[in-house]
This record gives sequence, C-alpha cells and structure tokens, in this order.
Amino acid sequence: MNKRRATEIIFNLIIVILTVIGIVLMVSGKPEEGALQSSGIENFKYYTVLTNVFCGLVSLIYLVLLTAKKNTDKIAVMKLAAVCGVAITFAVVAFMFGPLYGYPQLYKRGNLFFHLLLPVTAMAEFIVVKRKMIPFIHTVIAAVPTLLYGIGYMLNILINGIGGPWPETNDFYAFLKWGWPAGIGIFAGITLSALAIALIFRAISNKRSRSSKEP
Repeated sequence: MNKRRATEIIFNLIIVILTVIGIVLMVSGKPEEGALQSSGIENFKYYTVLTNVFCGLVSLIYLVLLTAKKNTDKIAVMKLAAVCGVAITFAVVAFMFGPLYGYPQLYKRGNLFFHLLLPVTAMAEFIVVKRKMIPFIHTVIAAVPTLLYGIGYMLNILINGIGGPWPETNDFYAFLKWGWPAGIGIFAGITLSALAIALIFRAISNKRSRSSKEP
C-alpha cells in the first residue's frame, strides 16, 4: 500500500467514525445539552447536521471505491461539496454563532464533533490528499447544496410561518430577527461564501496537483 492510499484511508475512516459518533450523540441528546440542538431526528433540519452527514457518506463511498481499487476521481465534485459544507459550518460557528451563543454551548456532545472535529478533519484531508485538477464548474456545483438549503429554509417559513418561541420556531437560526431583507441577505452571503470557500479549496488542491507533476 502506497503512502497516498494509506493517508486517504486513514483520513476518510476517521471522518466516517466521527460522523457515526456525532449522529449518535445528536439523536440521543436533548435541546438543553447544547445550543442549536433539538431532540432526536429533529436535528436533521440543521445545515450543520446535514452537511456533516453528507461529508461522512461521501467518505464512506470514497472508502468503498478505495477498497475496490476503483477510480475516486468520479466523486471529486462530491468531495469538494462536502468539504465546502462543513467548512461553512465551522466558520459560521467559530465567527458568528460562537460570539452570539457562547462557545461552550456550541462545542458540547454532538456539536463538538459536527462543529469542530469533523470539519477540521475533512478540511485537512482535502488539503493533504493530492487529486487531479479540479475544473471551475465543480466549485459552482459545490455551492449548490448551500443555496438549496437556504431556499428550503425560507420556503418553510413562508409556508408555515415563523412559529412560536424556541424550539418551536421555524426560524431556528434567527436569521429573520432583523426582517426578511436581512435574512435573505444573510443566506445570499453564506451562499457566496460557500462559492468562495470552494474556490479556495480548488486553488489549494490544483496547486498541489501541479507541483506533483513538476520535475
């Protein structure tokens, strides 16, 4: 087994393990055990949980392809989308929700895995593992899941209303606290941030790819 293959297996296996632990802790936890946390499967309404689970599933598929000695380049765009999603989660928690809710509440139980451990591991894996050149269109595709989540979030509120106080509210991220224009602006900003993050990871990956081909 060569060094690159071993590195890929180790990183992706860790990501899968972190995903499983995070899901168990999230589903078995209670709302009062951490900020932005609900009961049971209700946690799957959060962007954090969805992106981390998606990242874990992509890593699982990646491991299956590695084990079967198949070409992993066919899911390269999924890898980029996955790391883009968890990087958004990491950044929003670290720089936006952390100061708002308090860091201790955001790094407890399942939140510790989905807000910190898994995103950091996924970002490190994407940077360390050398891949083929990533086309620009992949960065656009990688930002689409974030855009779709934002559209779904807003449509749910339009159809069902904001609802009552936490945890019954449909605006569980409180993005509409400052009104619809601000809420739409926030999601537009997050979607553009997803595109920017995808471009950054593409640039890093392509630079490593070019350097590996140089004599």
